[in-house]
Amino acid sequence: MSADFWTTAAPGLVAGNRLQLLESGGEYFPALIAAIDAALHEVQLETYIFEDDATGRRVAAALARAARRGVAVRVLVDGFGAREFAGGLGAVLADDGVEVMTYRPEAGRFAFRRHRLRRLHRKLAVVDGGTAFVGGINVIDDFDDGRETAPRFDYAVRIEGPLAARVHHAVRHVWRLVRWARLGRRPPPPAVLPPPPPVVGSMAAALLIRDNLRHRRDIENAYLAAIAGARQRVVIANAYFLPGRTFRRALVAAARRGVRVELLLQGRSDHLMLHFATLSLYDRLMAARIRVFEYETAYLHAKVAVVDGDWATIGSSNIDPFSLLLAREANVVVRGAEFAAQLLASLDAAMADAAREVRPKDQRHRSWLTRAASSMAYSVVRFLVGVTRYAGKHYRD
Repeated sequence: MSADFWTTAAPGLVAGNRLQLLESGGEYFPALIAAIDAALHEVQLETYIFEDDATGRRVAAALARAARRGVAVRVLVDGFGAREFAGGLGAVLADDGVEVMTYRPEAGRFAFRRHRLRRLHRKLAVVDGGTAFVGGINVIDDFDDGRETAPRFDYAVRIEGPLAARVHHAVRHVWRLVRWARLGRRPPPPAVLPPPPPVVGSMAAALLIRDNLRHRRDIENAYLAAIAGARQRVVIANAYFLPGRTFRRALVAAARRGVRVELLLQGRSDHLMLHFATLSLYDRLMAARIRVFEYETAYLHAKVAVVDGDWATIGSSNIDPFSLLLAREANVVVRGAEFAAQLLASLDAAMADAAREVRPKDQRHRSWLTRAASSMAYSVVRFLVGVTRYAGKHYRD
């Protein structure tokens, strides 16, 4: 791949990192808790959901242990995704010396605000400025409804090296903004400034964020550049997949020039409206010979992709209007065949063993009621995006 490709598909690449792919909570939470338990100076955690369940209490206990031994611990949760946190686990953590804040607290469950959908959807953690975690995994049990026989399918990446400093900067920046908005003052300077993380590995990676100021389309543009440069294979696993016109055209153009394009999407949905809206796209995608797989073993919550075995991304951003146009998101883009091969092997195994490929004949056999529900759901989602006034021409049909 050319230097021009990497400039657009992975802007801001930083070399010298060690990256560890973590699959689902079974790998992520032990790594996160071990890092918190090893913290000497500072722990910062951002999450959309922080549930008061067995997993949430384990993570909270690790944060409390760190605070009690003198580590500066800061937790930022979203006001919608973790709306019960402040009065529950958050209050307990505050008693133990943890600084807890909420991003855009809910005015009321049924109160309408045009910007209500602008959420903090990132899942980030940084320990001592030198170890970071980025991914799509909330602080919640993998088996949250008691019926699953397999864990929720998701990913995160553990980062050591210079890129961890970029994650640290991103987390501190939002913490300062929220503190200013909530308390009217900036946080005091840290007692100990972590030194720049040293080179510890050979992997090159970039942190991409999405906000409503300077980084509105950074994550989407990286996806589009990678798809436009694809020559062999594009594999995307995404929980809530409802791309706009520009993204769909990029996938179709790749498939038509002979690229093998595969989508791993939810088969068991926890948000029926988005699921039915996504179903409305299947005919157009499969007409372009894009293969669609539905993950059925458990809930799929992943937001990852691999292109040509050398470009990979892991993060919190769905490919839907809420992530790409409204929420604060964070993805890591990785350059390198070794990491991409590991992620691709996991996705291939999921498509082979835990998913069902949707065929054109399946679409023809869908009931008229399902088709009507899909069309209606798609219209509702477009309306919700429209009332926020953030949908640009690239997202319209």
